[in-house]
Amino acid sequence: MCIRTVMTYACPVFAHAAPKALHRLQAIQNKFCRAATDAHWCVRNSILHRDLELPTLSKYMKVTSKRFFDIAGSHPNALLRAAVDYQPPPPTHFIRRPRNVLIDPPDALTAAVDSLNDVNDTHD
Repeated sequence: MCIRTVMTYACPVFAHAAPKALHRLQAIQNKFCRAATDAHWCVRNSILHRDLELPTLSKYMKVTSKRFFDIAGSHPNALLRAAVDYQPPPPTHFIRRPRNVLIDPPDALTAAVDSLNDVNDTHD
């Protein structure tokens, strides 16, 4: 938990970073999960995340960003409300804004963990 707080500091701003940077952070989290559970090398990362009930880094950042933007939108400070309320750029625009992370599709690991959780929910 100490590492996650450092990795996700200001994640509403950094959640739209380059996919390669986010992939590197996810790899660090995967290594710590594997070391904490003493899992064998052949155990898939999606299985580790499912068993630990730990969301992937991209999903955690997306949930945290959504919560931040929801809270900031109803904040009493008018400057903060104004910073949250903006028109997103067209999809062909190359500049990424922090709120764009909410509409991004999930990465492959997040999709695999979600599908495993869905299968477990149907069997319970």
